[in-house]
Amino acid sequence: MGAARPRAIVQVPQGWGYVAPALGFLALFFVAPLIAMVWRSLHLKGAENAGLTFDNYERFFTDASLWGALSNSLELTVVSVAIALPLSYAMAASIVFAVPRRLQVIILLLTILPFWTSYVVRTYAWLIVLGDRGLVNTVLIALGLTDEPLALVNSRTGVVIVFVHYFLMIMTLAIYVSLSRIPANLIKAAADLGAPVWRVFLEVVLPLSAPGVATGVFLTVVLAVGDYVTPQIIGGGREFTLPQAIMLYLGRLADTPLAAAMSFVLTLIALGAVLAFSPWLKAGRS
Repeated sequence: MGAARPRAIVQVPQGWGYVAPALGFLALFFVAPLIAMVWRSLHLKGAENAGLTFDNYERFFTDASLWGALSNSLELTVVSVAIALPLSYAMAASIVFAVPRRLQVIILLLTILPFWTSYVVRTYAWLIVLGDRGLVNTVLIALGLTDEPLALVNSRTGVVIVFVHYFLMIMTLAIYVSLSRIPANLIKAAADLGAPVWRVFLEVVLPLSAPGVATGVFLTVVLAVGDYVTPQIIGGGREFTLPQAIMLYLGRLADTPLAAAMSFVLTLIALGAVLAFSPWLKAGRS
């Protein structure tokens, strides 16, 4: 009988082999488009064969309307975060500390229920709620709080209301996760040592829930500053934001280099948010 043939040995990837598929996916669908966007932003419309230039960035930062679009995006984001954060924290704390454990899942399910509806559909639904004959104005007039309908549509107020409603759910879930991880013994120990409620909150609960707060604020900043749908539908074009400016120059004006420059600025803002909140985000994963 002949000697048995040796079986082929399957080489198991070591080290970089395990992450190569993920790195390839990231390079193909993130790094390559980002490089293409930056490269495009360094050219001028109709002069693609000319040399590289920073004229698009200079135009962006010197054009009052474009700079105003960036300012509007940042202002809407800051106001929405400032309103949604305390509401979200209060809601998350109420669920953790006031609702029995067996009912918390139901409350959280009701909290995320609006996510099951399309974001665009929900935004159009807000037009009905906030319109001159909508639910809000009808109630206010019926209660005698106002004689005329409030201008809640085609205004910054309406955009902020819709933003707060949407991001309230995201921030509540993020803060809930951090609050639910705080050992009850720590809170009881602080109370047994004579600390008043406000001090227990400031020195025990709030620091330990900081990763959840940071996660919620980070997600809100990134999503709000890049949102196109709500300012377009609820704002009615009067609240001209940076995503709207990008769509304008990309679609109607066909100025893709300038649109690419504005898109890269928006990407840098999102990257800045990542770097700003990274210490708390890392703490939340540990």
